[in-house]
Amino acid sequence: MKISIGSDHAGLRLKRFLIDKFKDRGLEFIDVGTHTEESCDYPDFASAAAGKVRDGAADKGIVICGSGIGVSIAANKIKGIRAALCFNEYMAEMSRRHNDANVLALGARVIGDDLAAAIVDRWISTGFEGGRHQKRLDKISALE
Repeated sequence: MKISIGSDHAGLRLKRFLIDKFKDRGLEFIDVGTHTEESCDYPDFASAAAGKVRDGAADKGIVICGSGIGVSIAANKIKGIRAALCFNEYMAEMSRRHNDANVLALGARVIGDDLAAAIVDRWISTGFEGGRHQKRLDKISALE
């Protein structure tokens, strides 16, 4: 599975942690930046990561900033993206099962490393249920 991943300066440490944590699990990461701790703008990296998903270069995406709010808003502006801001494993599971979220947003200043890893693990291992949920996704797509 290919995952595009991007963060601003606030999410850089967590991004690096997650890449290192999951690199031996058969995941290929496309790191769209940032690569320094210098202050930068989260929309640049959220849109780059989400764009890789939209264009088919990545299967899923992960975006990270301090709270996760900014990157989730920015990623959701990209057509075809369903970014879900998750703070626990249940939210991650439901975002996949019911919403077929293709981008996961995380807040590096809100959750710790172990919880972030558990959220990512649940998110990448959960599939979409389809069925009654598909018509809801179709309605969301129609809004675009």
